[in-house]
Amino acid sequence: MKKIDNALFNAIMEQAKTSPRRRMNFDLRTQAFEEGWKDSSQRMLNVLMKDSVVPIHRHTETSETVIVLRGSGEEVFYDDKGKETERILIIAGSDCCALQVPRNVYHTFVPKEDGTVIFEGKDRPYDPVATEEFLQG
Repeated sequence: MKKIDNALFNAIMEQAKTSPRRRMNFDLRTQAFEEGWKDSSQRMLNVLMKDSVVPIHRHTETSETVIVLRGSGEEVFYDDKGKETERILIIAGSDCCALQVPRNVYHTFVPKEDGTVIFEGKDRPYDPVATEEFLQG
């Protein structure tokens, strides 16, 4: 059993503070797909500092579930030409603490607080070459 609590969030945040990307993820799968386990999903925590930049991207094979567990941020959506189309504030414990990002929709997450924790779930493991496209701009 692994407790998912503030102690875990804080430990991951300490790593995020010193990461060049200013964020750190924590894999929640019981065994990585590369190790032969049949769990080909993505279930992870992502702890972000407010100056972390998540590139604008889309998932070509799956939708994505984003749940803010601590802190807050904005999910920002774009059209295929890079024009912003919508911005949704997501706050842990609020009326809007989660959302579903549709497949093939460009988006990014902008953390509003240091130590913002999000749960990300997708039907496919993270693979930036085969399952993600980054918006060129």
